[in-house]
Amino acid sequence: MTFGAELQGWYLQHKRDLPWRETRDAYKIWLSEIILQQTRVEQGLPYYLRFVERFETVVDFANAEEDDILHLWQGLGYYSRGRNMHKAARIVRDEYNGIFPVDYKTLLKLPGIGEYTAAAISSFANNEAQAVLDGNVFRVLSRYYGIDTAINSTEGKKTFTAIAQENLDQDHPALYNQAIMDFGAIHCKPKQPLCITCMFNTSCYAVLQGEVDRLPVKLKGKASRERYFNYFILKDEAQILMSKRGEGDVWQNLYEFPLIESDRTLTIPEILIDEQFVRYFGDKAEIKLLQKQTKHILSHQNIYATFFEVRLEGGLKQKKSSWDYVFLKDLDKLAKHKLIFTFLERSNF
Repeated sequence: MTFGAELQGWYLQHKRDLPWRETRDAYKIWLSEIILQQTRVEQGLPYYLRFVERFETVVDFANAEEDDILHLWQGLGYYSRGRNMHKAARIVRDEYNGIFPVDYKTLLKLPGIGEYTAAAISSFANNEAQAVLDGNVFRVLSRYYGIDTAINSTEGKKTFTAIAQENLDQDHPALYNQAIMDFGAIHCKPKQPLCITCMFNTSCYAVLQGEVDRLPVKLKGKASRERYFNYFILKDEAQILMSKRGEGDVWQNLYEFPLIESDRTLTIPEILIDEQFVRYFGDKAEIKLLQKQTKHILSHQNIYATFFEVRLEGGLKQKKSSWDYVFLKDLDKLAKHKLIFTFLERSNF
């Protein structure tokens, strides 16, 4: 039995019951694929169900306001995905008569759809013979064939693309793609893979050579930038001061609390005499630590966030144009980035 046939046999016995596998609707498959980028299935499933319920078709999605999309998206992170989805949906509405494309080459023209996503949608919705290559597939192929070429190198991409396409079941590409992805996700896992019970344990290079933990190989990226965000929570009766982030930085157009960024962790006495803090809140302000510093990891950035409650006499000394008071009852309506969303979930607001 071939490698692909064994995978498909395993999949038919062990596949996960997921709603997007019960449809060939390219719109719903697209939703699931974008949501599941950088997101575990357990976390992404509720989001998928909410989006499908709120926007039944791609035209419904396209007709929504960006703030509505980002509000449903909050908690998933990587908000550019949500924005690109909105752009793609509007292109489908305006240029494809609201019919979501299913062929690989056309899908690649849409914002936010790369080679992997185009292969997934075209094979699942149209049974097009395009092999998928995601982290799970890289891991399975690297271990089974003993490929130590870095998966994020130009040479590695060529090598793995060729092997993935060679193994693809031309008659059942959707089944094969689902099989190898699920196998990597729940059996050939990054840590503690189930090698002892694996049907490939007598033919897998990594098992036979004791290199399961070494493969796949990935080139290290550039060092992450360290940033320190001091958030200030200021309530005024039934209202709370919020800030909308601008363009050109992380979390653009999303809401958060007013902040001062510093080059290191600041103590409360240091904050009280900080030039920016005094400019906005005055020299009579009092602050109290609400949450100890937490680390939030982004691509190439590590955000160290600390949350403080601010108490003033006589109101703000100066207010940024991006700051505005909102009623606490309306706070849930604002699209907030994951760091703020998580803080609010754990707080009594």
